Formats: sequence, C-alpha cells, structure tokens
Amino acid sequence: MKTNLLTLLFLALLISCKSDKKENSNQSNTIKTKDNTIEVVTNVMDFVSVDTIKSGWNTFKYINKSKEPHFILFDDYPDGKTLDTIKAKVMPPFDKGMALIMNGDMDAAIAAFGELPAWFPEVKFVGGTGLISPGMTATTTTKLEPGLHIMECYVKMANGMFHVSMGMVKELYVLDEDSGNQPPKADINITLSSTEGITYDKPITKGKHIFSVHYKDQTVYENFVGHDVNLVKLGDNANLEELEVWMNWMDPKGLITPIPTDVTFLGGVNNGMPGSTHYFETELDSGKYAFISEVPNANSKGLLKTFTIE
Repeated sequence: MKTNLLTLLFLALLISCKSDKKENSNQSNTIKTKDNTIEVVTNVMDFVSVDTIKSGWNTFKYINKSKEPHFILFDDYPDGKTLDTIKAKVMPPFDKGMALIMNGDMDAAIAAFGELPAWFPEVKFVGGTGLISPGMTATTTTKLEPGLHIMECYVKMANGMFHVSMGMVKELYVLDEDSGNQPPKADINITLSSTEGITYDKPITKGKHIFSVHYKDQTVYENFVGHDVNLVKLGDNANLEELEVWMNWMDPKGLITPIPTDVTFLGGVNNGMPGSTHYFETELDSGKYAFISEVPNANSKGLLKTFTIE
C-alpha cells in the first residue's frame, strides 16, 4: 500500500510539473545572449533552445554546430494541433512520399502527399532563418503572434530522410505578453514577389549589413512551399544550375546532403506571410554571392539574383 501511495504521489507531481511547463519554461529554460537574442543551437539533429518566448519582435541567433546544412522554419498550425498531431498525421505522408520520389515514382509520391490531413493547407509558415552551412551562424529577427508554434528543418539526409523526421522539430510557445522589442534598422531592403522576384534597393558592399525582407505577396509553388530568401557565397567552382536544382526539396537531388560544390549558405529569411517583414544580419567580404529562393526553377521566376562585392 505504501509503495502504491508513493507511486501515485510521484505521478501526480509529474503531471503537475508537465502542466506548468509552458508557464515556467521562459524562466527555467532560457538561453539568451548578452544582446538579449534567443539562441538556438543544433549539435546533431536537434534544436536546443527555450520552450517559451514573449510575442512580438524577437531576434534568433541560430548556431549550426553540426556537419549538415540546416534552417529554422516557424510553423503556425491550426488550434488544437500539437507536435504529437504532426508526428502522427503530417510526417508519415511526407516520409512516404519522399521515399517514393527517391525511388523515381513521382506519381505515387503525389498520391502519398494526398494523404495529408484536410486541415494541412491551413498551416501558416511565419518566418525563420535561411539555410546555413555547417559551422555557420544565422541571425534573424521576426514577429511572432501568441500561441503554439513548431520549429522544423526539412533538409534531407543523403538517403532522402527529412531532418524533421530525425528529431529536428520542436514546440515553441509564444506568450500573450509582448516582448517590447523593436525591429532593427535595416540598411538594405529586399522585396520578395511572385511576379517581380527578388529585388533590393541599393548596391551591396563589403562589411556588416542588416537586411529587411518584405513579402509583397506569397504563393504556393510546385513544391508546396512559398518563396523565401537564402544568401549564398559562391566559390570559383560553384555551378548556379546545380544550386538551382538543389533548392527544390521535391527533386531527388534537392535540399539534400551533400550541398552543391563550392557553395556556402549564410542565412537569410524563411517563408513568410504576405505583407510581413523580417530581418537578417550578416557580414560580407569580397566575392561572388547569390540570393535564391527555395522554389523550382528559381531563375526563371526572378528568384535567383547574383551580385559581386569587390
């Protein structure tokens, strides 16, 4: 009887702790830098970060300590949908479909994606970082509304398995309380549009920059995602056609290890809602660069732009 009583007490305490987790996690699980940015670290296939943040403007410093390229995408799922829902209803169709793509059966893959729940089109992609190469850091500022969000990375391993299916998915609860933060002041302004592609308002020079990224509109492309902007440094042996193919996750060679030859991903801003503005920071030296969106045939859509810094 004594043992059973202790067991019940332990279970009650455990349940109580779990129920209080979101209320207290902004105090007990806080990883902040001296500049009050929110750190997110990937060591292997993980997101090590806070569980709870305040709403409004927040700056995320994403540190990739792994040997793979990654990004952070913030998803806003319909009310009542949790990480358990996603693992049960969303990830299996994508895993099944990607396996079929890797086997060369696109028709069967499209049918597999058709097994996604009817509410999946209601998911909103509300920002995050662009791609970063191993060992790199990306700093991005975005505005998040209160509620439960999902952090994910769906870059693929060499066998086609999504990183999200290997553990790179995490709940992030955004409180009603506003952070009180203001967005940074950008010195270069980028506009994304489905009709005009990627445009920016002044020449890009050597040194530190804060880019604003304004989503004039947004649309769903052939690979089920919208446009974003990824900053890439191009070495002498970089191949733009190879990079363009690689940016489409639905291609068997797309968004997969290894990354294209002589290419370094430096961050940017992930999918955003129409009318929203996001920010990213970087420091550039001399060389050739590109802005590119994660869409099929980015160049023909005006979503691949190169520039050179002397």
